[in-house]
Amino acid sequence: MERAKIRLHVDHPLGQGQAVPLTQDQAHYLFSVMREGPGSRVALFNGRDGEWTAEVAEAAKKGGRLVCLEQAAAQLNPPDLWLIFAPIRKERTDFIVEKATELGCARVLPVQTDFTNAQRIRQDRLQAHALEAAEQCLGTYVPPVDDLVALNALMKGWDPARRILWADESLVGPAETLSGLVPGPWAILIGPEGGFSEAERAKLRGLDFVTPVSLGPRILRADTAACAAITLWQAALGDWR
Repeated sequence: MERAKIRLHVDHPLGQGQAVPLTQDQAHYLFSVMREGPGSRVALFNGRDGEWTAEVAEAAKKGGRLVCLEQAAAQLNPPDLWLIFAPIRKERTDFIVEKATELGCARVLPVQTDFTNAQRIRQDRLQAHALEAAEQCLGTYVPPVDDLVALNALMKGWDPARRILWADESLVGPAETLSGLVPGPWAILIGPEGGFSEAERAKLRGLDFVTPVSLGPRILRADTAACAAITLWQAALGDWR
C-alpha cells in the first residue's frame, strides 16, 4: 500500500480496524484545508504504535472518523537524549525545538540562565512545533517540551546517572569526537546568547556528571550549537552508529 502523504498525530490507540475520531481542528484541516473526504488515506501516529495508514470513514465540519487499515512503519523511539537550552529569539527558539525533534531528542528542557533574555515561554506553542516537526519528518515520536525552569533549580534536582554534555563556548578549538564517552542516558546543555555567567560556569565545572566539550574552532550561535552537539552525540553514542 502506498504511504499516505498527509500525516496526523492523534491521542488514540492505533491498530488493525481501530476507529479513530478526529478533533474539530483536525477535521477542519483535513476536510476544509486539504479537501479530503471519505475514502481518502491518511497516515496516523500517536508516539506509541508506529505509523498506520487509515481511511476516512466519516467527514464532517466539526469532526469525523478514520479507520486504521495497516501499519506503514514500526514505532521508532529516540535514544535517551535530552536537550537543555536557554531560549533565545522566538523564531530561533522554534528552530531549536524543531531540529531537536528531527535529530532525535527524547525530551526538551528550556532553562532560565543569568543571561537568558526570555523571562517566559509559550510551552504549548513550542510543543506544537515539536508535533509539527514529527509530522513533517515522518517521525513516530514527539518529545515532550517542558516549561521554563531555572538552571540552578534543575541542577539541584538532577539525577547524576544522566550525564550532561556541556557545549562550552569557551573551549574554542578542535571539535571533540566523544569517542571516549560511555553510552547511557545523556543530556546536552546549550547556553544563551552571550554564554553562561562566570558563576554558572564555576557551578557547572564543579559537577561530576557534567562533561565540557568543544564544538570546533568557531563561536556558534545557540541554535547552530544545538544542532552541532546533537549531531556529534548521535554519531558517537546515539542511533546513528
